[in-house]
Amino acid sequence: MRTAFAAAALVVVATVLDDLVQPSRLSHARSPITLAGAGLLAASLLVLVPRARSAAMSLGAGIAAGGATATLITGAAWRHGVPNPLVRGGIAFNLADLAIGVGDALLLGAALWQAWRRRDRLFEPV
Repeated sequence: MRTAFAAAALVVVATVLDDLVQPSRLSHARSPITLAGAGLLAASLLVLVPRARSAAMSLGAGIAAGGATATLITGAAWRHGVPNPLVRGGIAFNLADLAIGVGDALLLGAALWQAWRRRDRLFEPV
């Protein structure tokens, strides 16, 4: 569980610092429902995924939860919405968006690996 929380905290700090150091005129507003959903998603990832006892899954969940938490914090703190200081190919995004994508990919990859390694146990009653 500490791995997930540490990864989440690192992503939140990095995103907020990046948004402060590299101000952007590009931003997008997030509805309060979206921000609440980000908070709920982050809490769920941090509480549930470490129960699988996989360091890789916990790391992925922590990175994704950090991205969701950073979106919640920046969406609530910045008046004009979540800042998007990074632009590539006409798409504006921030470090939190990258963290969500990378964290999800790591979490899903690790979950698939766990399922493959323990496929003989997949049909056991819970």
